[in-house]
Amino acid sequence: MIALPFILNTLFNFVIGLLVAKFLGPAEYGRYALALSVGSVLQTLGLDWLRLSATRFYSESDRASRPEIRATLNVTFAVIASLAIAGAIGIAFSGLKLPLSPGLVALAIGTAVANGLFEFSAALVRARFLDRAYAALVISKTILSIGLTVGGAWYFGSATMALVGLVFSVVGSLVLSHNVLDDEAARPSLADTGLVKRYARYALPIVLANVLYQAVPMIDRGLASQVHNFAEAGQFALAFDIGIRIVGAIGSAVDVLLFQMAVLAEKTFGTEAARQQISRNMGLVFAVVIPVVAGSWLILPSFEHLLVPVSFRGPFAHYFTLMLPAMLCFALMNFSVGPAFQISDRTLPLIIGGLVALIANGLAILWLPASSDASTFALAQSVSSGAALAVMILFLFTLTPMWPSPRDIAGALVSAGLMLAAVTPLRAMAPGFVTLVLEIGAGVSIYALGVLAFDVGRLRSLLVPRLQDWSLWRSAAGVVARSRTRVG
Repeated sequence: MIALPFILNTLFNFVIGLLVAKFLGPAEYGRYALALSVGSVLQTLGLDWLRLSATRFYSESDRASRPEIRATLNVTFAVIASLAIAGAIGIAFSGLKLPLSPGLVALAIGTAVANGLFEFSAALVRARFLDRAYAALVISKTILSIGLTVGGAWYFGSATMALVGLVFSVVGSLVLSHNVLDDEAARPSLADTGLVKRYARYALPIVLANVLYQAVPMIDRGLASQVHNFAEAGQFALAFDIGIRIVGAIGSAVDVLLFQMAVLAEKTFGTEAARQQISRNMGLVFAVVIPVVAGSWLILPSFEHLLVPVSFRGPFAHYFTLMLPAMLCFALMNFSVGPAFQISDRTLPLIIGGLVALIANGLAILWLPASSDASTFALAQSVSSGAALAVMILFLFTLTPMWPSPRDIAGALVSAGLMLAAVTPLRAMAPGFVTLVLEIGAGVSIYALGVLAFDVGRLRSLLVPRLQDWSLWRSAAGVVARSRTRVG
């Protein structure tokens, strides 16, 4: 149930992102995307550690028996958010000369606070396994974003007004869900500085690693806007934004359930059970991400033809293809490999991986041949992500054995290979709706058959007994029905 809002959110985020790009155009979208990237880094740096702490240390039982946890999280968030808003106001009236206008930088900080509050609130709801409340929160934000963010882009044609709409859509969704989010028992006076220190020790290394990873696309967008122009930066950014939404949302939909299961296993059965769950999770995430990335490439011509705004077509497919490795590595680092270090409280490898990503990105920009467009930056992001993932995989050897099943990995790879071999010829068809449906239908069917044939994630082992039970139930129901007919 909890994964369904992610799937719906993914669908609508596609619509929102593409419509905003359509109404803003490449240059204004370049400003919008760079401001969002800055806001994302600031959100991660200042507020994401509270979301991570809520996911790790908060639960329904804690809400009832330990209100000081929620009080500490609430007060800490309020203090940081107040300082950030004060800083945004100061920058807005500073007159500083920046790559973005002071107003856009201030709005970037505003989006960081708003999105940080939303993610923090969503984490609190997820930690309590309130599936319906979580769905309502996500869906209300999505609906408001369509009206306010897309509406601001359409009516004003301005990155500034689109960002204002984004902030108001987040705030509106939280207001609508205030009943489930409120906790009167978590009085501010219960806040505990000792808990703040504990949460910081746990989460800040993860936050630092994430900031390093997120700095890569932010830097590359900024450089693209300076070396070329905001229009080229916008073309480059839209391809990455859509790609990351695909793999990020699908990966998150799986991870949000699987990692919570690992945390629950740790609390219920101990550390070893959590590690076993993480090992299973790694294989399952891999089996989900691989066909998503491969399938994205297969449907790219028809997807671009049908959905990408005309002013972005051509460059979109070019940059999307160059950054496919970055998207794959991003998903595997965040949802497959990364949780192994989180559950083990071993965050140094995450930081080292982030440093490697940042250094590899800089070296790739220096060493790759210069291009007349942003291709160098697109390739650099793929090099950066690949280097970071390789380092993190090496660090897995330092943990207590926590590896996915080789059978799951091999089965997923072979199934994806069969899907590519069968569907690639369809890319030669004229791009359009029919081609897209054929590609998706054939790809999903072939990959699903491969997964069942190789029993990836023990799915076949789990499904067959259920199907047999269903068959027995149907047979028994048929016998009863026939006997009633004879009696009648």
